[in-house]
This record gives sequence, C-alpha cells and structure tokens, in this order.
Amino acid sequence: MRKLFALMLFAVSSAVIAGNQQYEPLAASVRAALSAAIADKVAPIPQFASVPDKLDWVNWQADMSGRLAKRIPDRDTRLDFLTTVYYEAKRAGLDPQMVLGLIQVESGFKKYAVSSVGARGYMQVMPFWKGLIGTERDNLFSLRTNLRYGCTILRHYLDIERGDLYRALGRYNGSLGQPEYPTMVRIAWERQWNWNKTAAPAS
Repeated sequence: MRKLFALMLFAVSSAVIAGNQQYEPLAASVRAALSAAIADKVAPIPQFASVPDKLDWVNWQADMSGRLAKRIPDRDTRLDFLTTVYYEAKRAGLDPQMVLGLIQVESGFKKYAVSSVGARGYMQVMPFWKGLIGTERDNLFSLRTNLRYGCTILRHYLDIERGDLYRALGRYNGSLGQPEYPTMVRIAWERQWNWNKTAAPAS
C-alpha cells in the first residue's frame, strides 16, 4: 500500500491531470443560480470577526506562500493567488486546501495551461461553461474568473452528488466512477496542502 501511495504522490507532483467536465443540459433555474454565483469578479481581502481568526488567516497565507514559492516565484502574484483561492473556495463552501490540491493535479499551478480537450487555466475549466453560465467574453485564463468558475462548478457537482466529494471530483475531471483522479487530489491535499492552524507559522 505504501508503494502505491508513493507512486501516486509522484504522479501528482510530476504530471498534470487536465479536467474534462462533460456538457450536461441545465435547468433554467440552475443556470440562473450558477450565473449569479460567478457574477462578482473581485476577490476582496477576507473580513474576520475576531483577531484570532485574522491571525489564523495571516499564518495560513504565510505557510501556503512558502510552499508555493517554487511554483509561483513572484511574491505579490503568489499572495494574490492565495487570497483569491481562499476567497473563492470559502464563497463556494469548499476547503481552500482541497482546492489547492485540485489545482496541483489539474494544472500544476500553470495559469495558461490548456489540456488536449481544451480545458483552460489553473482549474482547467471547459469553455462550454461560458455559454452555460457566463458570457463568451469571460477570460478563463484570468485568475479570478478561472477560480470563480472552477469553485462554482465543483460546488454544483457536490450539490448534484449530495456532498459526496469522491463522486463530485470524478464529475469535475470527467472520470466519474474511476478512483485515480479523486485519490490523487486527496493525496495532494493531505500530503502537500494540509494545514494545522495550531502549528507555528512559516518563516
């Protein structure tokens, strides 16, 4: 079992498993709800109810920034990326660390990644979603647009699958029922992006 996990972890770190969400007709009410979910384009700095909550955010950002430094060398770009991931994940009711794991597997943190089937950007969003829930003018290589779409789509799949993350991830990647992709996302999430707020912040 350890050997299998080691091989899968190597695959996560060395390969990109691009998304291939499948086109499915959506009810008008679902399209309207998803369209509303992607409407706001700006990811604001998170607001917190207490000083400890804000300190947790600062420590999380510092820790994740250290882990991302080799993948996104520019500090300002890296912090903007993390702020957007955090905001969009929370907005969609997702774990930001899980979203980081998904991005690692989908695109290897490459902003302009394009898969063989045309999926685009960090979260490898298929262009047909623009016609379903956005507009043709939407730029799927834009950081905020890509993460807004990706998190909204995954939330939609989670709702369809009644909270079953394994099946929702399979839908997201176009590999529903196959274990490889959900397992790779979980390994990346738990092994490389898991965060314990009681741990000392990164220096």
